[in-house]
Amino acid sequence: MLIGVPKEIKPSEKRVALTPGGTDTLRRHGHEVIVETNAGIGSGFTNDDYIAAGVKIIDTAAEVYAQADMIMKVKEPIATEYNLIRKGQTLFTYFHFAASRELTEAMVKSGATCIAYETVQKDDGSLPLLIPMSEVAGRMASQEGAKYLEHPMGGRGVLLGGVPGTPPANVIVLGGGVVGTNAAKIAAGLGARVTMFDTNLYRLRYLDDVMPKNVITQMSTQSNIREAVKTADLVIGGVLIAGAKAPHLVTRDMLKTMREGSVIVDVSVDQGGCVETCKPTTHADPTYVVDGVVHYGVANMPGAVPYTSTIALTNATLPYAVQLANHGWKDACKASKELELGINVVDGKVVYEAVAEAFGMEYVPMDKCW
Repeated sequence: MLIGVPKEIKPSEKRVALTPGGTDTLRRHGHEVIVETNAGIGSGFTNDDYIAAGVKIIDTAAEVYAQADMIMKVKEPIATEYNLIRKGQTLFTYFHFAASRELTEAMVKSGATCIAYETVQKDDGSLPLLIPMSEVAGRMASQEGAKYLEHPMGGRGVLLGGVPGTPPANVIVLGGGVVGTNAAKIAAGLGARVTMFDTNLYRLRYLDDVMPKNVITQMSTQSNIREAVKTADLVIGGVLIAGAKAPHLVTRDMLKTMREGSVIVDVSVDQGGCVETCKPTTHADPTYVVDGVVHYGVANMPGAVPYTSTIALTNATLPYAVQLANHGWKDACKASKELELGINVVDGKVVYEAVAEAFGMEYVPMDKCW
C-alpha cells in the first residue's frame, strides 16, 4: 500500500502523523511511504531524516493526496483539503466529527473511508489512540492554567501551589478520565488544592486511592459543580463521550458566580466543550474573557509540544496503521473490532451513530456497508 503523510496546515499545528522511525516500520512491512516536504520540521524531523528511512519526499499536499491509498494525518482535514480527498481513499486521523457539521458533510461527499483515531476502542472501553494526546493535553492544562492565573496574563495573580503562609489555588477538574487524571497529577504536584468530579463512583474510589491527599473527589452533579466553581481559581474541563459532543457542565449563568480573573481551560473544546461559553481558539490567540473569567480553548493543545506529541502519537497509531496497510481497511476492520469502531464515514454514509445523532443525519450500521 502507498501511505501518504501531508504537512499539517491548521494554525500553529507543528505535529506530523509519523516519525521517520514509524515510516521505516511500514516500509519493512512492504509498503511505500511518501511525505510532503518539510512535514516533520515542526516536530524536529528533517526531510533528510525521512529520506534516510527510505521515504520519498513530495513537493505538495495535492500530489500526496493524489497518489496515496491511505492518508495519515494528525488533525482533521480543513476546507482547503476537502477537494483533495477522493472516493475510495482511506483517511486515518483525528476527526472529532460531532463538533463540525461542515467537516462531516464534506467527508460524506468525498466518498472516502474515514477512520477516526478518537473512536478506535478496546474491549475495556479505553481509547488507545486518544490516550497519548489526552495525557499531553491533561498535563498541559494545568501548566497553561497556572500561566494564565498570573496577573500579567489576565488572571487573579494566584500561584498554583502558594507558598508557606498563603493558601494554594483551588483547582476544579471535570472528568476523572485520562485528561482529568493527568491534569490533577500536575496541579497536585505543584501544590494546588484539587477537586476531581466524575459520574462514576468506582472511578472516584480508584482516584481517591491513588491520588495524593491534596486531591479530593466529588460526584459530578450540576449542584455540586455550581457550588464548586464559586471558589475555583482554575477549572479544567476533561469530559469525553466517545465520538459525541461533550455535555455543558459549566453553564453561562455559573460564570457570574465565579471570581474575576479565574481561569477555565476546556480540553474537551474539540468535542464541543463542556463549558457553555468555551469556543475553539489557537496557540497564537489562545484566550478571551467572558464575565471576567479567562477562557483558554486551544483545540490542539499537544501541538505546542510537537516533538513529544509526535513520538507519543506514532507509538500508539503505528500498530493500527500496519494492520490497515497489510490487509486493507475492510479486512483489517473485520478482523479487529477496535479498528471497526474507528470507522465514522464510509462511501458517503455516516456509520457512527453518535455523529449521525449530532446533526440529525441518517445513520447506517456498519454491517450494511461491508
